[in-house]
Amino acid sequence: MRRDVSTTAPHLSPGSERCPPLTGSGPPGHSWRRSRARRRVKICGVTSVSGLRELRLAVVEDQPLYRQMLGSLLRSVPGVRSVVEASSAAEARERLRPAELDVAIVDIELGDGDGIELGRELRSRDPDLAIVLLSAVDSMHRFLRLGRAEVRGWSYLSKSSSLSSPALMTAIRATLDGRTVLDPALVAARTARRSSPVDALSRRQYEVLTALASGLTNAAIAGRLGIAVRSVDNHVNALYAALGLRSDGSRNPRVEATLLFLEHTR
Repeated sequence: MRRDVSTTAPHLSPGSERCPPLTGSGPPGHSWRRSRARRRVKICGVTSVSGLRELRLAVVEDQPLYRQMLGSLLRSVPGVRSVVEASSAAEARERLRPAELDVAIVDIELGDGDGIELGRELRSRDPDLAIVLLSAVDSMHRFLRLGRAEVRGWSYLSKSSSLSSPALMTAIRATLDGRTVLDPALVAARTARRSSPVDALSRRQYEVLTALASGLTNAAIAGRLGIAVRSVDNHVNALYAALGLRSDGSRNPRVEATLLFLEHTR
């Protein structure tokens, strides 16, 4: 997965190598290439007028009305190229081709299976596929069962939040970039506390951690708190040190900090 960057989609330029065609997708001449150096970027595809890569999404939801509403919402968003819908885990396994998708939006509680297990199965076919999980009730405890090594590129929203186009697209873009976004309303509601390294944080560090756990970049955190980006960088580094996190290449401290925050507030 790519490193943490802005929640908006990156500006892309085609690579010099020839791109293999993506059979059956798009008009003649359109093709895609997956860049392993940038992991989540399939550069040689269709771009929107703004120059941003258009997204190929899937929605797996067993409630017809909600699935249709979500599909219609996504199709109305500029920058979304296609939306494939599946009404069950079985249909998703049959219809979805993960290598031809960017993000799968999956209901945690499907009538014929577990959405998290389906997400794992889809990612086993393409580890670069981003997964946004949805639920009608607070199922954060189920999301927390994801291991620290696999949680990157997964996000979790309530169904009510997912019907807000800005919130949903922010989560989609951030997850596509390898970040973990958690529904701010659900995070705020988890007020049960237990002793953890988070208790020792300063007020400012806790504010930074809360914003970070909501999927904000350092620049966005700076805007929210009204401070310089460099100050946020310093706060984030101090936060990692206070939580005992290190960036050694094998773990992402941003994801680790988010998980500690979740464990602290559940």
